Amino acid sequence: MSNEIIAVLGAGSWGTALANVAAENGHDVRLWSHRASQVAEINETHRNTKYLGDNPLNEGVVGVADMQAAVQDADIVLSVVPTKATREVAKQLVAALKNLDQSIILMAATKGLEPGTYKRVSEMLAEEVPAKYLRGLGVISGPSHAEGVITHDPTLVTAVSTDVAVAEKVQHALSNQVFRVYTNTDMIGSEIGGALKNVIAIGAGALESLGYDANAKAALFTRGLAEISRLGQAFGANPITFMGLSGVGDLFATATSVHSRNYRAGVQLGEGKKLADIIEHMGMVIEGISTTKVAHELAQKKHVEMPITSAIYRVLYENQDVKEAIQTLMGRPVSQEGK
Repeated sequence: MSNEIIAVLGAGSWGTALANVAAENGHDVRLWSHRASQVAEINETHRNTKYLGDNPLNEGVVGVADMQAAVQDADIVLSVVPTKATREVAKQLVAALKNLDQSIILMAATKGLEPGTYKRVSEMLAEEVPAKYLRGLGVISGPSHAEGVITHDPTLVTAVSTDVAVAEKVQHALSNQVFRVYTNTDMIGSEIGGALKNVIAIGAGALESLGYDANAKAALFTRGLAEISRLGQAFGANPITFMGLSGVGDLFATATSVHSRNYRAGVQLGEGKKLADIIEHMGMVIEGISTTKVAHELAQKKHVEMPITSAIYRVLYENQDVKEAIQTLMGRPVSQEGK
């Protein structure tokens, strides 16, 4: 494995975990954060306690607060900031690349959709970063809780790009004995699967807190995945993608784990807590909340039937009681599976 210079933009849990994987593979890794105190902690204690507790980071992970210093001579840049910060950080990246007169492979590792525009994260980046600064554009997707990656729980993800050579370069840079990377060319399916599973995870958490068992959870997973696939195909996604790591794999991991913020938010909704209080006390971005609204609007725009997503939307944005939402779903007219 050749040594690469890899910059990771965003020192949340997932960005830090990806930086740690890259450093363990022997790469020169710069982890960018706009918080000077976080950068100091990473460099002085090799920890990122707010996001990953007392888990030690590889000493090859270097915290950097200056964007230009972070991306100088970088071969691969991973964008791992929240969806709502993607454009702002991309503008800072472009300013740095312009000063450096440099091009990069840019990979989005954020799972969300932009409110209002309905853009996927890779589309946002493509709009913000001029083509002359890009040697390739792609995404990293799949079932990958940062808390598991940092403790070497065997993890499988996909490096996705319409340019196979770009996906393969990222695959070789990040793969090791505990972090296995596959390649895929379906950007649309991978990103829609990665974003919308957060919506279903909120529902799964609510079911858990209300005491529902395996039958109800299996129903939610299966019909939720059908909704994700229907919407993805309406945008041209390959239906096979939703049977893979970016579909059923990511849905399972996110909708069954206490590591998932979306799942935990659902649990608290089921307990009767107010959404504003849940957001305030989580301390980290809950992507599924804004994604639910985007998915609900997209379903209407594309005339795609997504009753589970609509039910979760009503709970989040119209204050419908969770049990009432479940009763409404169960009372829908019966139909043929696959439709």
